[in-house]
Amino acid sequence: MKRLFLFYPFLSLPVWADDNSLFDGSEVVVTASRIAQPIDQSLEDISVISQQDIRSSGAPDVLTLLRNLAGVEVTQSGGIGKQSSIFMRGTNSDHVLVLLDGVRIDSATAGTSEVDQLMLDQIDHIEVVRGNASSLYGSSAIGGVIQIFTKKGAGKPSFNFSSGYGSYNSRQLSSGFGGVVGNNQFQIQASKYATDGIPAVNTALAPLANPAADGYSNVSLSANVSHRFNEDHKLSFSGFQSRGNNAYANAFAASPTDAYNNISSIQKLSLVEEDSITSDWNSRLMLADGKDNERDFLNGTQSDLYQTDNQQASWQNTVTLNPESKLLIGAEKLDQLVSSTTLFTQTRRNVNSLFAGYDGNYGANQVQANLRQDDYSDFGAANTWLLGYGYRFTSAWRATVNYSTAFKAPTFNDLYYPLTFGYQGNPNLQPERSRNAEAGLHYDRGSQKVDFIYFNNNINNLITSNAAGTTMVNINQAKIDGEELSYDGKFGDTGLTASLTAQNPRDALTGQTLPLRAKFYSTLGATQQYGKLQLGGQWQHSGSRDASNSIVYPAVPITLQSYNLVNLTANYAWTKHWNVNARISNLFNQNYMLVYPYNTYGRTVFASVNYQP
Repeated sequence: MKRLFLFYPFLSLPVWADDNSLFDGSEVVVTASRIAQPIDQSLEDISVISQQDIRSSGAPDVLTLLRNLAGVEVTQSGGIGKQSSIFMRGTNSDHVLVLLDGVRIDSATAGTSEVDQLMLDQIDHIEVVRGNASSLYGSSAIGGVIQIFTKKGAGKPSFNFSSGYGSYNSRQLSSGFGGVVGNNQFQIQASKYATDGIPAVNTALAPLANPAADGYSNVSLSANVSHRFNEDHKLSFSGFQSRGNNAYANAFAASPTDAYNNISSIQKLSLVEEDSITSDWNSRLMLADGKDNERDFLNGTQSDLYQTDNQQASWQNTVTLNPESKLLIGAEKLDQLVSSTTLFTQTRRNVNSLFAGYDGNYGANQVQANLRQDDYSDFGAANTWLLGYGYRFTSAWRATVNYSTAFKAPTFNDLYYPLTFGYQGNPNLQPERSRNAEAGLHYDRGSQKVDFIYFNNNINNLITSNAAGTTMVNINQAKIDGEELSYDGKFGDTGLTASLTAQNPRDALTGQTLPLRAKFYSTLGATQQYGKLQLGGQWQHSGSRDASNSIVYPAVPITLQSYNLVNLTANYAWTKHWNVNARISNLFNQNYMLVYPYNTYGRTVFASVNYQP
């Protein structure tokens, strides 16, 4: 499965807010600057999916919620657990950096992260930054960063429990125990999800594919333990594993009876020491290991193995210069190791990184500056930077502008793929590079929040196959510009949300729209509280998309038609701790396609019973 995007032409470590941080009640985020700040002071475009959003959605996985955000498109090849792509602001699927509690979990061979294997039972909240962020996090953050935070204990030690059942024999079970005892904080969480699924491939379009339903199962475990020695010193350990067993269909199968499946695992271990060296100097040292492992099977026999081991070390220092300005200084080391049945000509590289940043407020003016160098053992150094400025007209209105650069390092597939059928990798490749400008206007008062963003991203040195299809070269260019509009508001017991993205992601040389990306997509949602009952509805729209560069039929012009989906939710809290949740997805049974020739779900229903402390 990791090989699918090899010829597709367009396809770290933050600091957390201190436990006692107070920002006048405003939501605190860390991903936009690596410094804890109120969300209404962020100069980069950021969204937060909160724990309340997760609970009320009734959704099983991370991808379902990411689809609701402005600037984010998600495709999936056949249903939950199947191979997915995330296109942020029209950039490629490998231009989005995914962090799990600050740890890289991406594949060094495919260049992407298996977000499709992350179930929501383990997740506390998610922060999504749109736009170049390489000056903060290094490679891959051309389109943005998705940072996923796992659950940590709070309050008196207690259990949580959830169990659900729905369409296609989908079932879910989750349980955990956590809390605070003295100076110790802990949370242990385990979950299982399984579904019989649907046939992944439309056999009317690909007759050689197995017509049987392609099921999926996932087992996930997470643990977070920390001890605070005193107000100035804290030590934390975090572990996570998600293991998905995924049946999939092959459009080029030798026989329609062939059965394919893969076992995908994401693992993360981290040890973090947080110290207040002085009252104005906070230090955060992290040692971490993030693994991506995928094994492919044909009729029960393993055919391929792809494993990436991201060994990481980070030392980040935040210095408070005065109450209105902070300085960020840090260093990181990343060792990437690849193990595979494919005999890559090189299986290891290391990256040494230095970064610095400044955040300052001067009355109505705000500035942010970041600078980073990533020195790769295989192709050399990549330097990136960001300059941002904000001006607050009133307590509610402010404007922001920023200009930044970003890069994406070539993958091991790009560089070191062995000579096979006349094709091999190109060790002389250089990074893909981006320059992004954006301007925003923001309104935030009480329970009303509006954000409008214009962005313009120019990406050069894009890696694609040469005309003969014998190797990879730096030749393509992309230009992407567009606007995002989002709204989040509440009127008494009524909540409203809306997002709209209008973009033009195109090949800079031919003007052709980049595949699988719509020029227009939007969402509209509403919730209504009736005592203990909350009802919700959502409409999702996407315009048509060009699939003419489909990996299945590359020579056939294909347009994926626009679609509209309506989802409904209901939550009833019959006690303080017990509630029932129900979700109907694709209420009107819309027939649509995200990737040719893969099926999508029709109308589905899922209900769960939940106990929360």
